[in-house]
Amino acid sequence: MIGKGRQHGQAGRKKPGIEWPTVALAVLIYGGFGVLTYTHAAMPAWIFAPLCAWLVAWHGSMQHEILHGHPTRSRAINRAIAIVPISLWLPYETYRHSHLRHHYDDRLTDPLDDPESRYLTEADWQALSRPARLLLRLQKTLAGRLVIGPAWAVSHFFADEAVKLFRGDRTAIRAWTEHAVGVAVVSYWLVAICGIDPVFYALAVVYPAISLLLIRSFAEHKAADGVAERTAVVENSWLLGPLFLFNNLHAAHHERPTMPWYEIPAWYRENRARLLRENGDHVYNGYGEVARRFLFNDHDSVVHPVAARADMVTSPR
Repeated sequence: MIGKGRQHGQAGRKKPGIEWPTVALAVLIYGGFGVLTYTHAAMPAWIFAPLCAWLVAWHGSMQHEILHGHPTRSRAINRAIAIVPISLWLPYETYRHSHLRHHYDDRLTDPLDDPESRYLTEADWQALSRPARLLLRLQKTLAGRLVIGPAWAVSHFFADEAVKLFRGDRTAIRAWTEHAVGVAVVSYWLVAICGIDPVFYALAVVYPAISLLLIRSFAEHKAADGVAERTAVVENSWLLGPLFLFNNLHAAHHERPTMPWYEIPAWYRENRARLLRENGDHVYNGYGEVARRFLFNDHDSVVHPVAARADMVTSPR
């Protein structure tokens, strides 16, 4: 693993003791989730499911915000806010460790060093069966990512984590033990208290919530020689931008990952010209443009375009 590339701090600014907008967001998400699930029987499923899926996706965005050191200076307090697993499937600590590795910008998109890379090496591609290749190709379109992506991501994540647990990885064991307790509590709330069918919750709430988050990740990175050119920006997203806590302005987030979500839009406007110059004008005018261009067309290739280079083939996983 190599160094972190670009500057990751905010020079000249002292972090407040408590970032109240993020605290308010947590109250809104957990409060809304509690009220919505408890009263779900009083509304049609076609209203409950999308509203709850939105909250679960919003919670995922909040977890991403918190793992970058928000909303307090205490990691223990931050962790306590983020750790409630209302999505059921993803242990917070596993996500935190993996995502922070993703911020080694010099290795962005590298299929061996970037844990969030959507690319494969040529060798891994050749080792796949034809059905697996087809499923991966389909996910290079936005439609395929939204329909197939959640099932693919969750199943492969579980498979990878099962290997760690089988090998006795202590970090994985701690994360999953803690996660299991949280899942038990959330499941008790959903099933025993609220009377929600767990299959319905998984398919009508969690699955669409993952799809919503995959909209953001679909076009935010693309392989390129220049480090800054690998990170895109999606502007003018008045609906999904708040859902993603303005992480759609992704070049800004990668340059200033410790900047709180509510400061990103203003900072982006002030630095827009430079950011777009550095990233090769890798910008989309809203997710409508992303959908028009890539709903049924490939966004990029499955195999990393420079995966055959020696520095990627020999890089430690």
